[in-house]
Amino acid sequence: MAATRVLFVKLSSLGDVIHHMPAVTDLCARRPDARIHWAVEEAYADLVRLHPAVEQAIAVPLRRVRGRLGTREAWRELGAARRALRRHPYDYVVDTQGLLKSALVSTMANGAKFGFDRASAREGLAARFYDQGLRVARAQHAVERNRQLVAEVFGYNVDTLPDYGIAAPPSPPAWAPPRYYVALHASSRADKLWPDDRWVELARRLSERGLVAVYPGGSALERNAAARLASLSPGGLLAPPMSLVEAAALLSAADGVVGVDTGLTHLAVALDVPTLGLYVATDPALTGLHGGPGAVNLGGPGRVPTVDEVEAAMGYGPAPDTSAE
Repeated sequence: MAATRVLFVKLSSLGDVIHHMPAVTDLCARRPDARIHWAVEEAYADLVRLHPAVEQAIAVPLRRVRGRLGTREAWRELGAARRALRRHPYDYVVDTQGLLKSALVSTMANGAKFGFDRASAREGLAARFYDQGLRVARAQHAVERNRQLVAEVFGYNVDTLPDYGIAAPPSPPAWAPPRYYVALHASSRADKLWPDDRWVELARRLSERGLVAVYPGGSALERNAAARLASLSPGGLLAPPMSLVEAAALLSAADGVVGVDTGLTHLAVALDVPTLGLYVATDPALTGLHGGPGAVNLGGPGRVPTVDEVEAAMGYGPAPDTSAE
């Protein structure tokens, strides 16, 4: 019997891509014969390849060509992505993003198309492009919405805890200190940020325990903020520029991770690292850290976590007294 070919469409952003991974693990466990491909923005293709059930990640350059659609080069790049999507006929094309752009990408592939129905999709118009739209309750965590949609398509029940399934890189970067926490301070939205003075105070308390606060940053703005925080933090360390796979290696070897509502915080949970999420403007019930007992959410809209709350959630009591040493 021929293997079942499945194409998932989940393009971006980083957190959304990670939130789809447990659905891939679910399907692999119940349909081990499935040959799974995944259409994703090219920036996240290497991360998708860390999931051992994904046979092929098909990079779609929508973000890169968005500002130059009037050029021939942009259309050549989109044409190459379309040819890659049409290289194989699929038994199932499943769009778990529910946006107009992801629905349009799904139409580039050959196969029966599935997605959220009009009431369930983030953009209801997307449902018009599927052969079958399925209703999934909106008022639940994004991980569970992905899992339930895929379960509805393939006819099984979701009855296990989420398993992100990705294989952690084998070792941390060579520059990483022996013991460290990763401080994920950056977000694309200013209202999600935790105050700088609280990061500095947390780093001071971590330093008293022999832990280095490592500050990564992606964009120039984020790296400037990371450099400022690292310079103000006792023992703080500015991480060099990294790929997503290198960031995964850094996260996977950390003593723990503290981060705002951003994609790398969700990646830390996917790597089964003790992770504390700091929520200031968004609801953790819908997009918070979702995984095993090592994932803890603090705060919420209008409730900014204190340093004492963060330290307690890490499992630390008062800092050790070193005055007699």
